[in-house]
Amino acid sequence: MSTHTVRLPYMKLAPKAFKALYELSTAVQKGSLGTRLVDLVFLRVSQINGCAYCMDMHWADLVKQDVDPRHLNSVAGWREAPFFNERERAALRWAELITATPHSDANDDEFALLKAQFSDGEIAELGFAIAAINAWNLLNVSFRNPVPDMA
Repeated sequence: MSTHTVRLPYMKLAPKAFKALYELSTAVQKGSLGTRLVDLVFLRVSQINGCAYCMDMHWADLVKQDVDPRHLNSVAGWREAPFFNERERAALRWAELITATPHSDANDDEFALLKAQFSDGEIAELGFAIAAINAWNLLNVSFRNPVPDMA
């Protein structure tokens, strides 16, 4: 049986690792990809991983950036939604492929589609963004970090 009780306060128990992951997340947020694109990737990966804490956080971050609610409501269905440009679609596709490893195929054709939209440096940053949010998702889900109450 699953509960919503925090298993342990990982942030306090491993403060150096927590700080390093936080700094990685901050670096990709401030990098060349732009905050909106990074938050869209963070939201989509969090949806895939079922991390309610991260979904709530990145949805709220996107709302603060004045992203249209219809766009946010269709992130999980980005393929069918008209709200995403080719660059966002390429990033979301790559994020899904990498997050689903080893059950996906991030083959050369998929990588070529990504390279059509992003520079090598941006692709490297996107890789770190995907890695960072997957790490946060795994930590928050496994330790049951709760979605904060609205104040």
